[in-house]
Amino acid sequence: MANTISLTLDCADARLLGAFWRTALGYVDAPPPAPFRTRAEWFASLGLPADDAVDDAAWLCDPAGVGPRLSVLRVPEPKAAKNRLHIDVRVPGHGGPAERWARIRAESARLVAAGGTVLAEFDGHHIVMADPEGNEFCVAAAASS
Repeated sequence: MANTISLTLDCADARLLGAFWRTALGYVDAPPPAPFRTRAEWFASLGLPADDAVDDAAWLCDPAGVGPRLSVLRVPEPKAAKNRLHIDVRVPGHGGPAERWARIRAESARLVAAGGTVLAEFDGHHIVMADPEGNEFCVAAAASS
């Protein structure tokens, strides 16, 4: 059996970035781990320092259970360089190159409205963007099967 992965994104504002990635990926808030009824109850059980707060993080998951979980955690230091690992947002659908590019551009516009920024366009292939805290990601068509 293969291992699974989850992704963790450091940030300055977990609520802001959690909301952006929830919108970008169509994810939902992940439920707390069993046997806890709420994230606050689970968080309180960890015995963390008093200045750590449950609002300093967002835990997201794919509602279909297919994609990796995403944790967004507040850290004290700012982003200092280009990401070594980035997320590719893959836009679904079929059609020719012009139709795929139109879907990529439409998704990019939707993510700009949600707080993202376009950094570069590679005409017909993908768009490099940044989330509200400058973390780079790409918008591209889903791989053909």
